[in-house]
Amino acid sequence: MKKEDIPTKTKKGIVSVPERLKAFDKGERFAVLATDDKGQPYTSLISYAVTPDLSKVIFATPRKTQKYRNILKAKNVALLIDNRKKTGKKGVMEAEAITVVGIARPMKRGKRWKEMAAIFLKKHPGLEEFIMAETTALIIVEATRCIHVGQFQTVSVWDLMEA
Repeated sequence: MKKEDIPTKTKKGIVSVPERLKAFDKGERFAVLATDDKGQPYTSLISYAVTPDLSKVIFATPRKTQKYRNILKAKNVALLIDNRKKTGKKGVMEAEAITVVGIARPMKRGKRWKEMAAIFLKKHPGLEEFIMAETTALIIVEATRCIHVGQFQTVSVWDLMEA
């Protein structure tokens, strides 16, 4: 790749963010969760699943973690999902990322919890024992905005609050 092939300015994208989010959910198993830790960013690698309507992201965490404590104090979170491992010779020009911005809440066990756990376990069947443990919290992130970046600086936005 030549230096002049890399864009120096951000441009508005026309990507269908819901379609890319659906594809990422099928092809990617992990996301980086960003929470607020007393005014400082705190990131964690998580396994995730997206609900069929694409409005929520599900993940699980032990209750005795910093990310869980952070979510209880400040519910605004961001999740970064990317496909960098699938890039070829073009590298940064092929890489894509989606940032899901939303409100995170632990779920109480019950009918809805079982529905969300089933979605998560369909994607991550090896985590069933972890999900079912009393020490594990199932977290739902209600997405408010999804931002897709591709071709290095082409940005497409999906505002779920306006949908």
